[in-house]
Amino acid sequence: QIQRGYDFTSVINWFAERSDLVLLLFDGYKLDISDEFKGAIQSLRGHEDKVRIVLNKCDQINQQQLMRVYGALMWSLGKVIPTPEVNRVYLGSFWPKYKTPVGTVYEDNIDLLISEQRDLLRDLRSIPKNAALRRVNEIVKRARQARVHAHIIGHLRSELPSMFGKNKKAKAMLDDLPAEFRKIQVKYNLPPGDFPNPEAFKKDLEAFKIADFNKFSQRLIANADEALASDFPRLMQKFPTSNNQAGNFGFPDSGSSSQDETTPSARFSEKQRTPAPGVHVPYPPPYSAMAASTSTSRNPFGEDTDGNPGILRFRTLFDGNCDPKSKVVSADSARNVLSQSGLPTELLREVWTIADWDSRGELDQVQFEVAMRICERLKAHEPLDASKASVFAELGLLNRFHG
Repeated sequence: QIQRGYDFTSVINWFAERSDLVLLLFDGYKLDISDEFKGAIQSLRGHEDKVRIVLNKCDQINQQQLMRVYGALMWSLGKVIPTPEVNRVYLGSFWPKYKTPVGTVYEDNIDLLISEQRDLLRDLRSIPKNAALRRVNEIVKRARQARVHAHIIGHLRSELPSMFGKNKKAKAMLDDLPAEFRKIQVKYNLPPGDFPNPEAFKKDLEAFKIADFNKFSQRLIANADEALASDFPRLMQKFPTSNNQAGNFGFPDSGSSSQDETTPSARFSEKQRTPAPGVHVPYPPPYSAMAASTSTSRNPFGEDTDGNPGILRFRTLFDGNCDPKSKVVSADSARNVLSQSGLPTELLREVWTIADWDSRGELDQVQFEVAMRICERLKAHEPLDASKASVFAELGLLNRFHG
């Protein structure tokens, strides 16, 4: 697979820059790191905080073998990922529901694997919060770099003679750019980690005339300092500090055991859980309604038959009313569609409250499906609470909401 028509490691790096989490999966009985996989891992340099390592199929080896495999994996990763910190490795055994684990299943690691899976799921549920924090940190990083960049350009421009010899002086400063960086660092008390690479910065700067840059603006620098000292810390204080508020999305603490242990493979899949009373669930995954929970189909989205209650029956109606770019139905469009049901306004208001569970004032495809199905049942004189429970069960949403 080395002979590709594109730069594989560059593609991996491109996706890593835009991802919130990167999972590296290893099998418990196959720890070899190929040259291509090694290059992919090394291309993640600079994104180490996004990387999570998963040692999969750990139920295929016994406890003694698992200890040896874990040590061998840590040794192999130590040669590929040059970081002083020890990499966090999650142990688990993840199989599709329709597929039976191949080979012997050892049960002496069940408790350990359940605990490890809970830790991994807790980490996954914290993605929205961590992604928001990472974006704020990126803005802070760019603001610090912009401040240093302004000081560099201002310093180089101020060192140019007023009349003759500008080009000669500019070339001399670019040839000794690290020394100029040290002057700027000492003069303005700037952290060295915020400075760019001198060689790369020199190549970029050679395409411009330093004398043509704008004059240094102390007012803009003061605005940047104010943002770094006050605005960004104030923004960070608005983020929830409790993992239960931002990371678990209303799910109960994963310390309690709730696994279905009827089969060895089922012991590693979480049992359906309901949120704690009074906890609001802001964003259910839209793919949760794409398949019925009782479906035995090998297609994870269910077979396209009328017998599958998870099929989105109002997809065509949604496509005809949603915004083509954002793929959501606005409040006005939804009101026009739902009013055609002939239900009382008071009842439609309650239907909207149920479907718009994240209070965005618009409906995505799953939320639109929920609203239409509830209206359909209400027209058949089914009570609202019963309609809601039935629709959520059909779409596989009962484990996401309570009530």
